[in-house]
Amino acid sequence: MSTFYITTPIYYVNGEPHAGHAYTTIAADALARYHRLKSEDVFFLTGVDEHGANVHKAAENAGLAPQEYCDKMAPIFTNLWERLNISHDVFLRTTSDLHKRGANKFLNALYNSGDVYKAPYQGYYCRPCERFVPDKELTDEKICPIHKLPLEQLEEENYFFKLSKYQDRLLKHIHENPEFIHPESRRNELLSVLESGLEDISISRSSVSWGISLPFDPEHIVYVWIEALMNYMTALGYETDSECYRTFWPANVHIMAKDITRFHALIWPAMLMAVDLPLPKQVVAHGWLTKDGEALSKTRGIVIDMDTDIETYGLDAFRYYLLREFSFGNDGDYRPARLHARYNADLANDLGNLLNRVLGLVNKNFERIPTPTTPGEFDDEIEAMAQTTIDQLDEHISAFAFDAGLETIWEFVRRINRYVQQTQVWTLAKPETKPRMGTILYNSLEALRFISVLISPVIPETAEKIQKQIGLSEFDTVAEWGRLPAGLTVSRGEPIFPRVDTKKEQQAQPKAAGKPKQKQESKTTDLVSFADFQKLDLRVARVLSAEPVEGADRLLKLQVDLGTEKRQVVAGIAEHYTPDALIGKQVIVVANLEPATLRGIESQGMILAGSGDSVVLATVEEEMPLGTQVR
Repeated sequence: MSTFYITTPIYYVNGEPHAGHAYTTIAADALARYHRLKSEDVFFLTGVDEHGANVHKAAENAGLAPQEYCDKMAPIFTNLWERLNISHDVFLRTTSDLHKRGANKFLNALYNSGDVYKAPYQGYYCRPCERFVPDKELTDEKICPIHKLPLEQLEEENYFFKLSKYQDRLLKHIHENPEFIHPESRRNELLSVLESGLEDISISRSSVSWGISLPFDPEHIVYVWIEALMNYMTALGYETDSECYRTFWPANVHIMAKDITRFHALIWPAMLMAVDLPLPKQVVAHGWLTKDGEALSKTRGIVIDMDTDIETYGLDAFRYYLLREFSFGNDGDYRPARLHARYNADLANDLGNLLNRVLGLVNKNFERIPTPTTPGEFDDEIEAMAQTTIDQLDEHISAFAFDAGLETIWEFVRRINRYVQQTQVWTLAKPETKPRMGTILYNSLEALRFISVLISPVIPETAEKIQKQIGLSEFDTVAEWGRLPAGLTVSRGEPIFPRVDTKKEQQAQPKAAGKPKQKQESKTTDLVSFADFQKLDLRVARVLSAEPVEGADRLLKLQVDLGTEKRQVVAGIAEHYTPDALIGKQVIVVANLEPATLRGIESQGMILAGSGDSVVLATVEEEMPLGTQVR
């Protein structure tokens, strides 16, 4: 059995976890779950970094001893990972004896390599980063490039690692292994750093008391960043050369935010080279989540209220949004309006409505899942697309393109929606066509089972709900077409993604005692005559294409087919529907509306939608011929 070892960074406990930590950990969790689906032996590591000056200071501010403070903070992280449904195998704490013993073994090996020496050091230090900033990174203002805070000038005697000695070996390794650093932009950035020359780095602090003492000089504490890197081996039992360590080291993927790639892709590999140990196979750096264009930072107080969004939309919608909305290697600006749009368009409309519709037809026309006996048009195409979806998904996940992978799955979701519409399955309940109806519904349910397997790494709770409603008692993890048993009893439950009303409920006003409730008079001033209403020409149309309007956050340009003609319509629904979610939908168009020009684009009609805190398109319950008049 092949193995897959994935790690997140270990997170500082000097503050509570934020959405940036969640983003990294959810991405790692999705990868771990995906590789488990492929029947690989997976080890998923996360944890917390409990040493260093920042943690010591946070403990002092809390009036606690450092260990007492860490014991209080670590459960906050584990509780969040439980809430986010993170499937880690080990949660490592750097105050654990396992880590301390392993770190001592590694530090002794590093010292015995001959590449560690003692020397005075003077330089500029960022306390929130807990790192000395190299001279080449210094600005005239002596400001930390990450935290935008003034740097401190420190002078102390430290132990150093001969990082400069490994410059050529690192260059050679990166050139010979182009996938070692991902994405390419980070790889090119670090190659530039290497080519400009490496400096030896401090690996100890004599002015810090909270940490692991150097085994060869107890007067010095190992520099917290050097110690942190060792956790990837100590958690496996490196100290005793355990079976777990021999099975899983080297790591397949170290995943992290882009600001710490230098430690993982240059310093950590050089240290491993020095002690003659295998290097991790890939160092993967994602972009920053931003808010109003700025990086999330506990230190600077820039945070995202993920608790409210999870409470409003559910955990799976939050997980889906983080991995679907942003290209993993680039920064992504977190916008609750976009989460709302993804929820409605992708989850509630495309997937939730498909499940609800198919289960409703099965319940209405069959006692159990019918046996597929009557193949027909589109069936082979659906089965072929299922296999194509797996192949494309694997390519995207291998390239850490979660957004493209999810879009590939949703192309299949939308294709099944069109399959239901194209076959007009709801019209086939007559005795002579009912076998065909049963086959179409079986294929649709099998597609939903298939989809549930593919989405399970990202939205596992939803995947389980789908399979339970289909009638499966145990979760089927195999994405092979035709595995759904006929004869199961479906159990159509509550919608998996119920409509969300984001309006805050108004507090009820106290009623005045003794006053009878007055009957509200209906408004009459806005009434129109039936003759006026008849002037509107409302038609059923299908959306052929959709694209954003440049420079307009709310507008989409649609091409719609009214049966006898095609028209261009501009609609203010971009915050609630993604372009790809609209294609193929039947909508209602005001066909005789006077043309209008919006942002330089002519709109030849208007689509109808319910508008309030959210926008929901007006459509028809069943497929209708294009151009049908709505009265």
